[in-house]
Amino acid sequence: MIPLLDAPLAIVDLETTGAHPAHDRVTEIAVLEVDGGEVAAEWSTLVNPQTAIPAAIQALTGITNAMVAGAPSFVQLAGELHERLAGRVFVAHNARFDYGFLRHEFARAGLRFQARTLCTVRLSRRLYPQHARHNLDSVMARHGLACDARHRALGDAQVVWRFLQAAAAEHGIERVATAARQLARQTTLPPHIDRAVIDAIPEAPGVYLFHGEGGGPLYVGKSVALRSRVLQHFADDVRSSKAMQLAREVRAIEWQRTAGELGALLREAELVKTLRPMFNRQLRRPHELCGFALEGESLRLVAAGDLAIEQICDLHGLFRSRRAALEALRGLADEHALCLQTLGFEPAARSRGACFRHQIRRCAGACAGTESAPAHRARVAAALAKLKTLAWPYRGPIGIVEQDAQRDATEVHVVHRWSWLGCARSESEIPELLGAARRAVFDPDQYRILARHLAKARARIVHL
Repeated sequence: MIPLLDAPLAIVDLETTGAHPAHDRVTEIAVLEVDGGEVAAEWSTLVNPQTAIPAAIQALTGITNAMVAGAPSFVQLAGELHERLAGRVFVAHNARFDYGFLRHEFARAGLRFQARTLCTVRLSRRLYPQHARHNLDSVMARHGLACDARHRALGDAQVVWRFLQAAAAEHGIERVATAARQLARQTTLPPHIDRAVIDAIPEAPGVYLFHGEGGGPLYVGKSVALRSRVLQHFADDVRSSKAMQLAREVRAIEWQRTAGELGALLREAELVKTLRPMFNRQLRRPHELCGFALEGESLRLVAAGDLAIEQICDLHGLFRSRRAALEALRGLADEHALCLQTLGFEPAARSRGACFRHQIRRCAGACAGTESAPAHRARVAAALAKLKTLAWPYRGPIGIVEQDAQRDATEVHVVHRWSWLGCARSESEIPELLGAARRAVFDPDQYRILARHLAKARARIVHL
């Protein structure tokens, strides 16, 4: 088999403790070094992840805590592995996963790693577009490939090599080589962007900003893998006209690292509101979140963004639009025979008598005098209690902790009554952020981001 690419290959497979490179660790590595179209060397080793392997992962891979207890750590292997991969095209099935994990592991070891990649999932899709599935089991079944040890690093790496051989035998080496070269090609950057700028971006959580001519903001984005996400904007794949226009107009790239995804989401929302970049139109649209406020005998529909923080707890319901809120109110009115006319959501009858809903027996008669105003108001309050409220579930402000495993750093997001007051990187910064609570206003985007994060089982909070 002649070479697929203009550089030697490193066919890589990893086994890990989980799917998240920022939190999980490598437990096994295998590398097949391919020179001149032939396997020149096979290398594999167990790796001590220095953390427990979940039971489900042990069952899948067969790699137990006892097996890795005496294995070298990644730091001990990093130098040798870095040399093996140097100058080679990084080949893997779902290369983004393996490549991302190794970049994180090398960064923890104090080494910079960068390579051209070839993803054999993408290669399979390009060569066999008639098939829907391209995971390794599907590829093995389709081509009749055997695996000496499935879900072990060396066995899976060998299967990837056998797939390349089978594809070359079926399609011809030239066609496979052409497809491989296209997929492994480095992203073509805009002429105004230096490669060193991209290389300096970490493969870590954060936000990035594209600036146009004169420094004006074009676009704000976020990612848990900044460098890969930025490069996607300049990929050779077919893109929308809007994405192509953005790529053409970029003149400078700025980035800000965060400890994790929550910080990236909050910072992105803040920057979009502050900078109003022209290509963030979808994120920039005014939110229509609203809810109900019960005032005397009437009910008022108010925009959540217009409320002061101390008023949030009095709001009943949170709806994406006025229409959704009114539909929910009509449902409650039908269920509890409430009078929408009395509440101010239907015009008064011309005769100033009973409303139409009372005539069709959907209203208990607050408008007709058959139900007293206090009784109706009590039933309205009971019905509204069923709606989701924005009540702050904590006694006071909290800190949401995010750990940056690569830098061994911690960030604390200071939050009170659904308002993000800022990010503290040291304990001394917290009092100043808490002092801003009096000036905080309700932000629907912050509420959405924070509520979703706090609902997660692994959210870490401290009471301030």
